[in-house]
Amino acid sequence: MAPADTNTLPRIRLLLVDDSALVRRGVRALLEGRHRQAELIVAGEAGTVAEAIAVSRTCKPDVVLLDIRLPDGDGFEACRGILKDHPTARILMLTSFANDDFVHQAIVAGAHGYLMKEVEPERLVEAIVSLHQGESILGTGLVERVLDLVRAGRTGAKGDPGSGLALLSAQERRVLALVAEGRTNKEIGVQLGLSDNTVKNYLVNVFDKLKVKRRSQAAALWVQASPKDKDR
Repeated sequence: MAPADTNTLPRIRLLLVDDSALVRRGVRALLEGRHRQAELIVAGEAGTVAEAIAVSRTCKPDVVLLDIRLPDGDGFEACRGILKDHPTARILMLTSFANDDFVHQAIVAGAHGYLMKEVEPERLVEAIVSLHQGESILGTGLVERVLDLVRAGRTGAKGDPGSGLALLSAQERRVLALVAEGRTNKEIGVQLGLSDNTVKNYLVNVFDKLKVKRRSQAAALWVQASPKDKDR
């Protein structure tokens, strides 16, 4: 397939946060430049929590690649600080740790994605583009673990899940069921014959009715309630 017209590629500004300058240099070399789906620009780098928050204020990144272990704190603290000052930023935790508590803390802190550093380069670029488009990303094997955390009542989603689910239309329930399977908006659209924007609109309504802010929370409420009439 021919590459997209580079004149029409979205330009995504990145902030790289890792305590290793060598790692930051490698990620910059890997990502910066034109790709099939987007032009990626490394707008800033930081090696500590304080630097990450300060640099984000000046460089206004679209997507932040954020490690968990930092010299003066952790990535969760940095995530909260960045989003407080720059709420439109999309945060991707890029780390070597698949610890369940870390996944849970990342979600609570407001992160939009969680990937392991051994991710394939093409997958990382795809994840950045998907985050920029408003989707959430979890690495292979993490979706079920997040759902397990929510089943255990650890994500902060409150209330009776059944009451919110009862408000969903049949199509909203179909969309949510596919979200719970870890499907992206594009994959959901293909399966249900909907445009990406239509899927996004359905999810806005779903989140509003379920009183949640994250895909993972909505998906977990679906699984937790285990509705028998899924209208699939």
